[in-house]
Amino acid sequence: MSLLGQKEWTEVAEEAEFENDDRKFVDLGEDNQIGLFKLDEGYYAISAWCSHEKTSLVHGEIDGCEIMCPLHGARFDLRDGKALSMPAVKPVASYPVRVENGKIYIKI
Repeated sequence: MSLLGQKEWTEVAEEAEFENDDRKFVDLGEDNQIGLFKLDEGYYAISAWCSHEKTSLVHGEIDGCEIMCPLHGARFDLRDGKALSMPAVKPVASYPVRVENGKIYIKI
């Protein structure tokens, strides 16, 4: 994946995949599972797992730029992974996203 701790851009999807959906689960192997979300202002990527209890955020309800964990209702900011409500107190990882020629890349 990366050399000497340097992050690199990894292609994870194509924009066409979001014509009928606003999210995608991206499994990059090992412990790298990421939720990729399309909002009105662009694409955002965060860890697919709630920091409170390992539950998938990918199926959570989205309101604006916030996603709610379907298990206990913790809310996270899709833009930066910040925990916004209890029971979560820790943020989830967030990843830079770029789109180029219809392809979506995440920096991991």
